[in-house]
Amino acid sequence: MARMTVIKSLLLGWRWPVAALIASALVLAGAHAFEIFGGLEPCPLCLRQREVYWALIAMTLTGLTIWRFLPKRRFLVALNVMIGLVFVVGVVVAAYHAGVEWKIFPPPEGCDGTVPVNPFEIGDLNAPIYIPSCTDAPFYILGLSMAGWNGVISALLAAASFTAATLTFRSYWNR
Repeated sequence: MARMTVIKSLLLGWRWPVAALIASALVLAGAHAFEIFGGLEPCPLCLRQREVYWALIAMTLTGLTIWRFLPKRRFLVALNVMIGLVFVVGVVVAAYHAGVEWKIFPPPEGCDGTVPVNPFEIGDLNAPIYIPSCTDAPFYILGLSMAGWNGVISALLAAASFTAATLTFRSYWNR
């Protein structure tokens, strides 16, 4: 019973946008740690998945700043719904990337592993540069690639966001 009270207090009011902001920063830190310490170069779809978290951070910081000067509970409900929708976009992008890795979907252009060098850069104009292929997952954990786990994390955070919006809405009407 006490655990449910702690979870409910985390999801109620301004705490969930802050928790979503921290969770997004931690996911980005994890992705960058795999890149820096694990030597895993991100493919274009990996970078696209990160853009969702960067957008969420910018939107949430803006929303919390606005809420600071206009502290309306209805605004927090809307902010939690918007956070949830951004996480849903993260689920879609991650599912597409996982589908590309499993050869369910064709990879987008530029995800084949090589791209021509920019003609304005110094060097051999005919030499291709290496860009990791979107079709090759570096590893699998419990049958899911990093893209798959990103989808699971985004889905859980989306569900928490919509739950936070519902709890915040109900607390507004049940005063």
